[in-house]
Amino acid sequence: MTNASLPFNASQQQLALLRLVNWGLKIGLILFATDLFGLTTPPVTLSYVLIFEACYVGFSYRFHRLSMNNNGLLFLTLLLDTLFWATWLYFTGGATNAFVSLLLLPIAISAITLPRWAPWCLTIVSTIFYTLMIVDITEQNSGSVMDHDMSQMPMAANHVMPASHSMDMGSHYLGMWFNFVISALVLTVTVGFIAKRIRQKNAELRYLREAQLRQEKILALGTASAQMAHQLATPLATLRLLTDELVYTHHDAEQMELISEMQQALNRCEVTLADLRLATESIREHKLTEQRVDKLVATLTEQISLLMPEAQLNFSIAPQVESRIVLTDMSLLPALMALIQNGIQASEDNQHQTRVDINIGLSQPNQLSMTIRDYGVGIATHLLQTLGSNMVKSPKGMGIAVLLSHTSFERLGGKLYLKPHSECGTEAIVTLPLSV
Repeated sequence: MTNASLPFNASQQQLALLRLVNWGLKIGLILFATDLFGLTTPPVTLSYVLIFEACYVGFSYRFHRLSMNNNGLLFLTLLLDTLFWATWLYFTGGATNAFVSLLLLPIAISAITLPRWAPWCLTIVSTIFYTLMIVDITEQNSGSVMDHDMSQMPMAANHVMPASHSMDMGSHYLGMWFNFVISALVLTVTVGFIAKRIRQKNAELRYLREAQLRQEKILALGTASAQMAHQLATPLATLRLLTDELVYTHHDAEQMELISEMQQALNRCEVTLADLRLATESIREHKLTEQRVDKLVATLTEQISLLMPEAQLNFSIAPQVESRIVLTDMSLLPALMALIQNGIQASEDNQHQTRVDINIGLSQPNQLSMTIRDYGVGIATHLLQTLGSNMVKSPKGMGIAVLLSHTSFERLGGKLYLKPHSECGTEAIVTLPLSV
């Protein structure tokens, strides 16, 4: 059981205990408080109903975990609670029972724990039961008044009183019915709205808590990266001196080719280290620069061609976004390149070709959408839920590159979504706000 399910499990157990208390209340009222509260002496039939309800209460307490994260089963149990309450009320006085308002209890619970449709359904069911009890008690009173009227027919002076009394009781029952309906609607609408707001607040707090944990991980990774980058500066400078010295001491063609490759690799390391320093300064000072989308795509293409010349990129840019402006910093380009590099690697592992499709358009009038699609085997469904939010273990690594990219996009006001493609591979969808 996960930690997130513990509160829900506790609430289910409390609900099962509440059913036990309700059943005990019904038994206690019948045995000890029938005359005190003016309840009708119940028939023997109610005893069988209470025995059946006792079995239901025991079952619901023993197997309360079955309704965890199952709205349909939880609604069914609340519907049964409503049926048991309506049956008990019918046999102990019906609409005149002083405890008829307890029919509202399942409605209140469903408004807090279930989607909006559930309390409305219970409100309709409870209103139907209460209406039937009102009609039943009204017919009983009308019959008793008619019998009383027939017995008093010779006494003309007393003939008006029973009709007036019947009219007053009818108005009283109608008022009781309206009061019940209004109470049920208030619970359904008001409590449901408050519960929805609380769930939204809890979701926001959960998101903020996850974002804080993610930022702490990013801070730890950034601190370690800065320390390692600082430590790499000296070895790189030493290797640069050694390769320059080798150029003057070796003149063999094969050796010169190897030295040239070493120099290219060193150049790449030095450029990356310099970009890391600039990115660190830009992020620390929160420097944002305006850049046209077509210029961003051109820079991205140039960098990929330089660092990954074997990549086969298929760009598709909507004409209406080429001249739009995005706010960027030094972290945006490495974040996009990391996603493209992952796509290239996935395509190469699956189809032995470095093919990646990049579609750029508008997801909203002022929101840029960039879809990076690879041709790999795809990402497992259970990893799609956490990849980009947390570090996860997979055969290819721990998802640190995607985590860093996600954080970079969020800092710029964007989002990163991962989803499987209908044919093969994975789509990484990046959204960024556009300047108005």
